[in-house]
Amino acid sequence: MRNPLDNFGSMVFGEKTMKEKLPRDIYRALKNCIRQGKSLDPNLADVIANAMKEWAVEKGVTHFTHWFQPMTGITAEKHDSFLTPINDGTIISQFSGRGLIKGEPDASSFPSGGIRATFEARGYTAWDPSSYVFIKENTLCIPTAFYSYSGQALDKKTPLLRSMEALNRQAVKVLNLMGYTDITHISATVGPEQEYFLIDKEVYKKRKDLFNCGRTLFGAKPPKGQELDDHYYGALRPRVIKFMRELDEELWKLGIFAKTEHNEVAPSQHELAPLYMTVNIATDHNQLTMEMMKKVADRNGLACLLHEKPFAGVNGSGKHNNWSLLANTDENIFDPGDDPAHNTRFLLFLSAVIKGVHKYQDLIRISVASASNDHRLGANEAPPAIVSIFLGDEITSVLEAIEMGNNDWRYLKENMFIGTHVLPTFAKDNTDRNRTSPIAFTGNKFEFRMPGSSFSISDINTAINTAVADELEGFFERLNNSSSVEDEIYAIIRDTYAEHKKIIFNGNSYSEEWVKESEERGLLNLKTTVDAAPHLINSKNIALYARQKVFSETEIRSRYEIILENYCKTINIEALTMLDMAYKSIIPSVSMYIGELSDIVLKKRAFMENLSCEAESELIIKLSSLQDSLYKKVKNLEGDLIKVRELDGKLKEKADFYRNYIFIGMQELRAVADEMEPLVSEKHWPFPTYSDILFSV
Repeated sequence: MRNPLDNFGSMVFGEKTMKEKLPRDIYRALKNCIRQGKSLDPNLADVIANAMKEWAVEKGVTHFTHWFQPMTGITAEKHDSFLTPINDGTIISQFSGRGLIKGEPDASSFPSGGIRATFEARGYTAWDPSSYVFIKENTLCIPTAFYSYSGQALDKKTPLLRSMEALNRQAVKVLNLMGYTDITHISATVGPEQEYFLIDKEVYKKRKDLFNCGRTLFGAKPPKGQELDDHYYGALRPRVIKFMRELDEELWKLGIFAKTEHNEVAPSQHELAPLYMTVNIATDHNQLTMEMMKKVADRNGLACLLHEKPFAGVNGSGKHNNWSLLANTDENIFDPGDDPAHNTRFLLFLSAVIKGVHKYQDLIRISVASASNDHRLGANEAPPAIVSIFLGDEITSVLEAIEMGNNDWRYLKENMFIGTHVLPTFAKDNTDRNRTSPIAFTGNKFEFRMPGSSFSISDINTAINTAVADELEGFFERLNNSSSVEDEIYAIIRDTYAEHKKIIFNGNSYSEEWVKESEERGLLNLKTTVDAAPHLINSKNIALYARQKVFSETEIRSRYEIILENYCKTINIEALTMLDMAYKSIIPSVSMYIGELSDIVLKKRAFMENLSCEAESELIIKLSSLQDSLYKKVKNLEGDLIKVRELDGKLKEKADFYRNYIFIGMQELRAVADEMEPLVSEKHWPFPTYSDILFSV
């Protein structure tokens, strides 16, 4: 591995390279665009494009692409070469400002939720100057937004950028009114912790379900799983260390601050955590991280699984979205300081989060909704589908005191002493960590623990940015119309806590008691994607996004369609894969094993007529019964897949049918197959078992 100090950002047209390659005034303009979201003069594009091209060509690059994030949840790119013909029949290497700023990919085949018809193909990609251009596989990649001919967002970047502008606009207004006139820009920052599984590639290729669906559709519980907690933070295996070091090198070249790596709870499960970045750059980086994980794994004879629940019975994978607000003065707005009870800036912005999350808890839930994440939310390794906020004892006590009219309350910090003087003494943090909470305040940021491992983080951050921006706008109106800003701040904090404290829960979110209590509090429990999706088009949510200019109503309704379409398609692919595996693998293999057992019985009895052959006979009877049951479940699932076609054109009814019948039928089919698996010889079971997979690396 090269020295990371020499290699870091070597494939990024970052600030160091810009400073070297661009005229000073253009460098400053582009730097301000990146750091503060200011508009860039299009007239500068030709100079910037040429500098990018010259830098890229020096590194052996021949092509460029507008790299964008359609509503598939992954990235897309169309490559063009720098080569341009001239009149004398020769060619030159050229890249214009027009080519940098605007691209024109076909928009007809990407998910649009009805915004685009198939015959309406034109779409545009537009350079996002606030995110760094980079080189990937000898191609200059230009981060871009993607939108339709009529100007509607067809991607995940555009609404995220809009939400960042809305949050900046409202936050700066409030802060300036409070007297922080040196603050001219606020950025949402994120550090997304990425969980994933690594398994042997040869084992992976033998499982159609993993290959087609990203998760196992069949698989009995192994003798040993995660019960001993011996994998969590355990010593890394040599193949995993090699993968992680190569991944670090690839990410560092792309300017991605890969920082922390460790084993997670489940066998073969791991985590990577980066440092914090502005949310749109963090989103781009996380998409690149997922892509690089798969590529580095592949060249190391591994498969990287990013599905939320690849294996039943062991922990699934999430993506913890650590969100905060950073001022242009490098101050973290959510740093409570040594005296949080008198840190009115912190408390006011905290109140905006509490109120925004409570009012728009359904939007938070929808932003992490998918068929794959439905397996994980509510299991004992992830938060429940009930949205709540953990604040910890200190911050909760401050808010309770303010609610009671005590603005001078102080929380006395404790020092940690654990019984031996040889260990250092230090101050306790102002909160414990609640690993069961969907949204946990962890000292100076909020950890949103609900997003799934395969998700783009744009959706959750668009939702929280917009909700907080809207509440800050309301706070500004109150403060602006008040005769005493200081008194009104405490009034807002008091009123917000009194009205919205139902969303705060510092206990065990896994407990059955919390499910009952949350219902009494009036909190939503949207257990599945099909339950959550209709809330997206509630009038209050459409109005929120319209007020903050993040989504039009048409764009919101299109995303509702896409969520349900994707749910239906995912379940359909899984059901068809199950049928394929049952017909082509399980039924023939089990029948063959039953046949061999029957032959053994006949041979034994031919040798000695009165032999009972109890073991073989019982296995034959049990497996034959299970085989018949399996076949009935297969036929039932086939029948339901035929019935669902009658609901084409009725999207919500179709999604309901997939959830209520096809998904249930899949679970019933799996239950029978998983009961059969331990009874069948290793030689005859048609694909690798959980033990083979989870301990393959």
